[in-house]
Amino acid sequence: MKKTVQIISMLLIYLWIAPVFAQDLSSQTMEALREAAKSNKKALVALNLNLTETEDKAFWPIYESYQKDIAKVNERLANLIKDYAKEYKARSLTDKKAKTLINDYMVIEEDLLKLKKSYLEKLSGVLPDKKVMTYFQMENKIQAIIRFDCAINIPLAE
Repeated sequence: MKKTVQIISMLLIYLWIAPVFAQDLSSQTMEALREAAKSNKKALVALNLNLTETEDKAFWPIYESYQKDIAKVNERLANLIKDYAKEYKARSLTDKKAKTLINDYMVIEEDLLKLKKSYLEKLSGVLPDKKVMTYFQMENKIQAIIRFDCAINIPLAE
C-alpha cells in the first residue's frame, strides 16, 4: 500500500507543481497523468475498503461524485498556486496581492472542509463508520503527501 500511495502522490504532485513552474507539458500528457492517478487511486481504495456487494453499489457513485467535487476545489488551489508562481517569477508580489492570495487560500480551505463534511454524511449512510473512517484516512494521507511535496517545492514569498 505504501508504494501505491507514493506512486499516486507523485503523479498528483506532478499534476499540480509541474504545470505551475514548467509550463511546457502538453495537454495530452497532463490528461494521461490525471487518468493514471485516478485509476491507481480507485484501485487503492477498492483494495483497502473490502466492500460488500451492497456497499460496493452504493459507495462508488458517491466516490465518483466526491472526486469530481474535490477536483473543482483542487483546481481552485492549483489556480491560486499559478497566481503565486506568476508573482514569484516576476518578483512582483506586493503586500496587497499577498493578502488576496492568503484570503483566497483560506476560503478554499473552508470550502474543502464543508465538502468533506457533506460527504461524511453521505458515506455514513451507505458504509459502516469504520469503513468511512478508513476511506477518509486514505484521502487524508494522499492529500498530506501532496501538500508536503507542494510545501517543499513551492518557494516562500520574498
